[in-house]
Amino acid sequence: MTPLEIADIIGIISFALSGFLIAVHYKLDILGVFISAFLTALGGGMIRDVIANKTPYVLSDNLPIILVSSTLFLSFIFKLHKTTDLEGKTWFIISDAIGLVSFAITGALIGIRADFNFLGVLMLAFLTAVGGGTIRDILINKVPSILVSEFYGTVAIIVGLITYFLHLGGISSIVTLTITFIFGVTLRLLAYYKKWSLPKL
Repeated sequence: MTPLEIADIIGIISFALSGFLIAVHYKLDILGVFISAFLTALGGGMIRDVIANKTPYVLSDNLPIILVSSTLFLSFIFKLHKTTDLEGKTWFIISDAIGLVSFAITGALIGIRADFNFLGVLMLAFLTAVGGGTIRDILINKVPSILVSEFYGTVAIIVGLITYFLHLGGISSIVTLTITFIFGVTLRLLAYYKKWSLPKL
């Protein structure tokens, strides 16, 4: 299994859980829960694949559907829909951070494979990481996280940047990408709990 496939699987599972929890928090019905989970988990990847002129992964492989469905099923089994005070739950923040960083890595890797330039790789990393969640937030009438959350979109850009330079240096491997992943998740969690943010006008 390639680093791209591993990162994609981790991102799909993490964002499916994040989408499920957000939907429950906003008291959506069953269909709304499914739409929220699928959009969050697969929306960014579809945007990524379309820009990279590829058939979207979700339309050519059954694995993404299986992963999202299994995540939802287990979430119901473990009664995660009874969660209260969602924003204060550490495991929700961790799940969202893992999804963000995983998809930033997959976006950058797809951009590199497609021979995108520096800006193209960063854009694809950013859009893959935040695309699904942004669409979901707009649908439920919530201000997208990239506009208000501490260092959210910035983390995706930083991770995409590191992934690109690892490729340029010829040292992109499962080990270096794992280190990048751990760094990105740690940075996101630090930014959240330390309330780091970019300067405001």
